[in-house]
Amino acid sequence: MDLFALLRPSRAAAACAFVAACAALALPPAVARTSPDVLPTVALGELPKEAQEVSAAIRNGGPFAYPRDGVVFGNRERILPVEPRGYYHEYTVPTPGVKSRGARRIVCGGPVRSPRVCWYTADHYQSFQRIQE
Repeated sequence: MDLFALLRPSRAAAACAFVAACAALALPPAVARTSPDVLPTVALGELPKEAQEVSAAIRNGGPFAYPRDGVVFGNRERILPVEPRGYYHEYTVPTPGVKSRGARRIVCGGPVRSPRVCWYTADHYQSFQRIQE
């Protein structure tokens, strides 16, 4: 038996190590996995008026300015609490002077017309504030 052969990793072991290393690099930064309990909060009345209007529209079932409003939010950033797919829905908060959808969103969790919790992001999912009504 060749002792050096035992010390050399097999191709399968090397491939597994490579895949594990690549997967680790693809994970969001550790700060993104912070407990939602430590995320900041914001009073609804402190948000831009456009966000307050979108919040009211969410509770009224619309109307919404953009066709993608109400689509499922995947929470790929893992900043919000982990919930089953379909729990979160996102809505665009218009930004004055911006012709595209912009970066501002409200993401709500729970039933569509009576969400349990809503979050505001002004930077396209890089950070969130829990909305207190």
